[in-house]
Amino acid sequence: MAAGNSNVTSDQLALLALRDRMINSEPREILAKNWSITSSVCDWIVVTCGSRHRRVTALNISNMNLTAGTISMENYPELVQLRRLRYLDFGINNLGGELPSWFGLLHKLQYLSLRNNSFAGSIPPSISNMSNLETLWLSFNFIEGTVPTEFQNLHNLKNLIIEYNQLSRPLPPHAFNISSLESISFMNNSLSGILPDNILSQCSLLRYLALSENHLSGSIPMGIGNLTMLEKLHLESNNLTGKMW
Repeated sequence: MAAGNSNVTSDQLALLALRDRMINSEPREILAKNWSITSSVCDWIVVTCGSRHRRVTALNISNMNLTAGTISMENYPELVQLRRLRYLDFGINNLGGELPSWFGLLHKLQYLSLRNNSFAGSIPPSISNMSNLETLWLSFNFIEGTVPTEFQNLHNLKNLIIEYNQLSRPLPPHAFNISSLESISFMNNSLSGILPDNILSQCSLLRYLALSENHLSGSIPMGIGNLTMLEKLHLESNNLTGKMW
């Protein structure tokens, strides 16, 4: 019992430290006023705890007008202490800087959203260490480069959404070597090159594919016609030729 209480306390202390570091980035002071040591961490807004162990399992700090912040290992290392965290959403804020490598230490995380911010730089390969990750949502940022090769090790990934960024170079074929994928969107980037005929051979569960508004060329892969689960396909605004199946 003592160990359980210690774990709950560690979650509370981690989030209190996070609150204190964010105090100049939170103009509405919602967390500053609600996250208090006088109440259980499981009663705090935007926090969800598991029913059994009462550990923090979800943190939804989306759309809170956070400004001028930079999520980095130096700024917010406390989140790594949330050992049972499965859901993390920092979307729709004004956060910036490079994507932190410490996300890879959140081994139980299933959902990560940093959409609609101002993150820049490349995607850290360490994200591939989150072996339970099912959704990665990085849309509407300024992310450059390409998808790390290590992403093909994310065997549980279902949704890979990195649209409206600045990804460049040829379309990364290893991003399609994940058989669990159901949604892929690289819409509105600067990806180039051709689509190999076999690029989607591992994606039999794919329901949504969006590659429009890039610089892709060559023929539309005939293999798309074999995606029996596919419901929506967006390839427009490229330099592709051929028929749609």
